[in-house]
Amino acid sequence: MTKAVAQKISNVILSGMAGVASFIFSLSAFMTISELNEQILASLVAGTFCLLISYIASERPNSANARAMNALSKRLLAVEDGDYASPAPDMLRQTQPELANAVDSLFAEVRASIDNAHALGMFDPVTSLPNRLHFRAEADKMLNALVPGQGAAMVFVDLDRFKSVNDSLGHARGDQLLTMVANRLRIVVTAEAEQTAGKARPLVARLAGDEFTIFFPQIDSDAQMERVGRRLALAISEPFELQGHSIDIGASIGIAIAPQHGDSIEALMRAADIAMYHAKRKGGGRHAFFSQDLLKAYTDKVETERALTTALQSNQFTLALQPQVDLKSGAVTGAEALLRWQHPDEGERSPGSFMEVAESCGVISDIGDWVMTECAALLAQWRIEGEAKRLAFNISPRQLDRPDFFDRLRSIFEARDVPLSLVELEFTETAAMKVTREQVAQIAALRHAGASIAIDDFGTGYSNIARLRSMPLDRVKLDPSLCVDLDKDDKARDVVQAVVALIHAVGAEIVAEAIETSAQADILRAMGVRTVQGYVFAPPMEAEEFFDWVEANQAAGRKSA
Repeated sequence: MTKAVAQKISNVILSGMAGVASFIFSLSAFMTISELNEQILASLVAGTFCLLISYIASERPNSANARAMNALSKRLLAVEDGDYASPAPDMLRQTQPELANAVDSLFAEVRASIDNAHALGMFDPVTSLPNRLHFRAEADKMLNALVPGQGAAMVFVDLDRFKSVNDSLGHARGDQLLTMVANRLRIVVTAEAEQTAGKARPLVARLAGDEFTIFFPQIDSDAQMERVGRRLALAISEPFELQGHSIDIGASIGIAIAPQHGDSIEALMRAADIAMYHAKRKGGGRHAFFSQDLLKAYTDKVETERALTTALQSNQFTLALQPQVDLKSGAVTGAEALLRWQHPDEGERSPGSFMEVAESCGVISDIGDWVMTECAALLAQWRIEGEAKRLAFNISPRQLDRPDFFDRLRSIFEARDVPLSLVELEFTETAAMKVTREQVAQIAALRHAGASIAIDDFGTGYSNIARLRSMPLDRVKLDPSLCVDLDKDDKARDVVQAVVALIHAVGAEIVAEAIETSAQADILRAMGVRTVQGYVFAPPMEAEEFFDWVEANQAAGRKSA
């Protein structure tokens, strides 16, 4: 028999006893009292007694429920103070046990949901490592706990070639690879912790994407972190076996030491990040320590990025034109448009001083549009000034990645009524090897429309001979480094001769640039090179000077003829 049933039976008995007592009282009163007034008074007393007994009988369970509900409301209000663990009140369990059990189950589910939300908020769901927020909070505590004289280290790990895994195998496989990377990082950190027993354990975290970070709260020396950086790079460079695929990636690793590189987690992470990007620019698969030289280079890069945006808006860019000359006839066959930056404070800056930054920050796409627009205007002017020849200009890989690039190029030259037969697009050797099938088809369509296609700086990147044969190609420009000692070194001549034979074998013409002496030009002519550009004929010139030079060259040619 439950307490609730016993309560009901008790209430029935009490109510029955109240009725019997009221009956006896009323009967005795009417039997002994004869006066009307006394009978009325006795009736009122008897009725009041009955009402009192009935109220007590009915109110008894209600007061217990009310007290239980009051206790439950107090328990629920305790949630405001963060109390999710206390059970339902005993009074509620006595009066309404089913409701008490339901309250306990509700709070158990709430606690589980809070724990899950806490885990999601503090840990990365893919690798189960601490996330950025958790890492910063815990690393900050570790750093503040250091005593004077103790050193700490921040390690920033960024995977190399991870994007290609996502692109080729999908994001699900990419997540599996991230989990495997996290496990290797744990192994290296665990091994290091065993070698430095007694010190606080390093903290490993995944910040975002393919970026990981490790905080070493106590280190013995920079040599220790040199060892750690080397181990981490080797661990990630080992192939990963993923669903039947052997995946080769690497890691660029940056290391910052506290307190000399920063005395806060923010400063150390920034320093380690700068060092990591230096390692990546060096080819990846290595580690690098932060230094003041790296900080200066980073600061210069940031300032250059800002200045490049201002330069576009303020028309600080100009184009210089350098003639390309036929070695046999001496005639001008075309020109190359070379970008110059007229910096208001530093004077003229050559592309080598800012192009890498422009590529990395993406502003090169806007600069490329400006170059194409200016080239279209120059060709239109050249047609007015005289017989226009082919004008070459560089195309950035960032421009190729824009889906509207080819349409924009066509529209820019159509707007100036310049035929594509006067346009030569130059791609660096490395960029030419990376173009996609769709891009190759678009380049072939431009070539079919009359444009010339050239590979620039050949001999500095990497080449796939099959790609050279399959890519729509008209001309190949030898990198200046190949010809610099052409008239002084037999080995240099042998190398150039071999390259010339290779280019002729794929059916392309050759352009040698940065030729400075007649001796170099004569050797190239003997090797079968037809076109050169360089100071041996003319330096890069402003447009008006260029047109005058071309006119003078043509006049000299007519006179000699």
